[in-house]
Amino acid sequence: MPESVLKQARRIVVKVGSALVTNDGRGLDRKAVSNWARQIAWLQKNGKDVIFVSSGAIAEGVLRLGWDKRPSAVSQLQAAAAVGQMGLAQAYEESFSAYGVKTAQILLTHADLADRERYLNARSTLTELTALGVVPIINENDTVVTDEIKVGDNDTLGALVTNLILADALVILTDQKGLYSADPRKDPSATLIDRAFAGDPALEKMAGGAASALSKGGMITKVLAAKRAARSGAATVIVSGREPDVLIRLAFGETIGTELLSNAVPMHAREKWIADHLRSDGAVCIDAGAEKAITERHTSLLPVGVKAVYGEFLRGDVVSCLNEQGKEVARGIVNYSSGEVRQIAGLQSEALGGVLGVVTHPEVIHKDNLVLTA
Repeated sequence: MPESVLKQARRIVVKVGSALVTNDGRGLDRKAVSNWARQIAWLQKNGKDVIFVSSGAIAEGVLRLGWDKRPSAVSQLQAAAAVGQMGLAQAYEESFSAYGVKTAQILLTHADLADRERYLNARSTLTELTALGVVPIINENDTVVTDEIKVGDNDTLGALVTNLILADALVILTDQKGLYSADPRKDPSATLIDRAFAGDPALEKMAGGAASALSKGGMITKVLAAKRAARSGAATVIVSGREPDVLIRLAFGETIGTELLSNAVPMHAREKWIADHLRSDGAVCIDAGAEKAITERHTSLLPVGVKAVYGEFLRGDVVSCLNEQGKEVARGIVNYSSGEVRQIAGLQSEALGGVLGVVTHPEVIHKDNLVLTA
């Protein structure tokens, strides 16, 4: 049997879900937190850098505030996150300190990762922290996020962080043993998928909905996270966080849970940043000729291939390229504002000067700033 990908991995992102952190909603599971701290300390001593992505702030806050269930109002969710984050930070600090490991708290939003300068600053900070032997504890900043700037779930956040720091592997600790061919809670014939390639459409069909009322994810978000992490060449392991010494055993090469491998050509750093935008600032509809040119010949998107413009965006924003059926086939950094693109849509590049006066670029999106997403 092949060895686990963690045996050779040097830089690892470990993500743990709300159900594990809060012991299925019964309260912050300090014993489990201490157990993960012990294992991560061992990984560090054996030459591996570890970044820890933790859910559970809202779930812990709900418990501390005495509420019966997770609220739906944004203001209450933000309040619960603020209260719960205090408990999480304290628990992780105490647990890791017991094993001689320093920790740092980092709260991120999608806006932090969508802005190129803040993205690079986050990478520099995380790189420096791991070089200092500090374990970064990352969570989404639920206290300030809105629908427009949130990542949405920490499986996705774990994948974004994996790509951000060029990690070798993403480990998603969950309350399930791994990915099954069907929901094992409903289908007794379901079998565990031990190894597959991330991005296989069949995997998304196997994955179900949200796992519990405590979390925003479920198996489908884990499968999609693996697909996203594979863009940088990283493998993903989906495994039970309650498995004894799971991280240490994986590091020794034991295969546990589900390993989703990457067979994609790793993207360059700038390409990953563009592709990892969870939402674009706008969109352009392109004709069939432009679609074929950028998907098959990897050319720039020229004004002549643009049929329509959706939304309002500025030069330098990331926009989606939709084909005539409305499917996103690419996204990239646009050279003109939405108003300017509307003016030049359908025109040959030579005609831009007569419309705009000053022509800064002959293309709407240059091929070096264009990433295929289909």
